[in-house]
Amino acid sequence: MLEVIKAGLETSVQDYPGRRGYLNLGFPWSGAMDSWSFRLANILVGNEVGTAGFECQFIGPTMRFQCSTVIAVTGADMQAKLDGVAIPMWESVAVSSGQILEMTFARTGARGYLSVAGGIDCPEFLGSLATFHKAGIGGVERGAIKVGQQIRLGDGTGTAGRRVKASARPQIATDKSWQIEVVRGPNDDWIDEPGHARFLEAQWKLSSKSDRSGFRLEGPEWSFTHKALHKLPEHGSDPANIIDQGYPVGAINLAGQTPIILVSDGPSMGGFINPYTVPQCAFWKLGQSKPSERYLFKSISVDEAQQRARDITSLCNESSII
Repeated sequence: MLEVIKAGLETSVQDYPGRRGYLNLGFPWSGAMDSWSFRLANILVGNEVGTAGFECQFIGPTMRFQCSTVIAVTGADMQAKLDGVAIPMWESVAVSSGQILEMTFARTGARGYLSVAGGIDCPEFLGSLATFHKAGIGGVERGAIKVGQQIRLGDGTGTAGRRVKASARPQIATDKSWQIEVVRGPNDDWIDEPGHARFLEAQWKLSSKSDRSGFRLEGPEWSFTHKALHKLPEHGSDPANIIDQGYPVGAINLAGQTPIILVSDGPSMGGFINPYTVPQCAFWKLGQSKPSERYLFKSISVDEAQQRARDITSLCNESSII
């Protein structure tokens, strides 16, 4: 067991790849936003890559361990300390019963990941332990962790002193600027070429009105093709309206003039167009960016996006551990 002393801003149990296969019922994938860091954390402590662990958003938790185990902290630098002594990131660390782990504000990045040998022991919902905050499902007592909770750990041993090679880690931006890969579609033909050019040339600001459902962006206005401006009335009155359709995970959903990236807990359908989609290979960047940071989008092909995702997966195994 471990005891929650401070909960952090929003610390939740997540897994990988999340709750797949239930979008038609209104349940999103959820799971770790930065699955690259998450998977490496699990490998460090000897877990399977998808084993449930903690995602810590912006400000991490403080926890007292009631058993001896092995942990690893990856992702955002939340200045983790064990009994007041700093511990290394991207490395497995032994913890003794009674010791206190403290994680504070994210000095770089936005989401830190804490894995424990054996994972987290909590009930599955639709085949996953991932927390979906807005519906109150998954995780520990169906939400973010709370002060005073006693959280049961799974069975595991792990080995201390294992490190992730520097070349296998995601490089978290320190200059508050990110290049985010996108692929065109599914509704790119509703935007005219000047609109596409403005989208790809502008620096977009991540709004504070963002969460695990949607990342709202601030930037220039869009312009539309004849198809969007002269359409049948069932598509709606605004050029960005369309008859209800399914949304891909990562869709850049154009609500009027406001683009919103539909991230891990996003809706599965609605009546707005999606001119671009952020592929899974770039999701770790979304997970590690903070409000007010800037995005510059780069258009790539579907084939390139799939290859980049495979390249990341190829790093999430024992070959990246020293």
